[in-house]
Amino acid sequence: MEFANFNEHIVLQPHNCLDSQAGSILQQQLAEIVPERHKLWVIDMAAVDFIDSSGLCALVGGLNAARHRGCRLVICNLSATVKLIFEITQLDQLFEIFDSFEQVISTETPALVA
Repeated sequence: MEFANFNEHIVLQPHNCLDSQAGSILQQQLAEIVPERHKLWVIDMAAVDFIDSSGLCALVGGLNAARHRGCRLVICNLSATVKLIFEITQLDQLFEIFDSFEQVISTETPALVA
């Protein structure tokens, strides 16, 4: 999993599958983010072709942690398979999901999320 800084944004890029092991790593990395320096947390899922319930739980936990710290967590670059899982679980209603990283950066105001 890659971890990069982009201005005031933090970008996490999981690879291959987001299962219990990768989800655990993602949760640990999200917990270590310094909110004062990084107000926007981006999870770039371009390299993820599989996600299970553990991976979904890690993302929801990350979203809750971001909101608790006054930050914004968004997801981008979902594959068709992963996007379908988000739709079936209705997590597409919970997360801000963008088609590309460029689209995330170009949005100046956060969307309202339930």
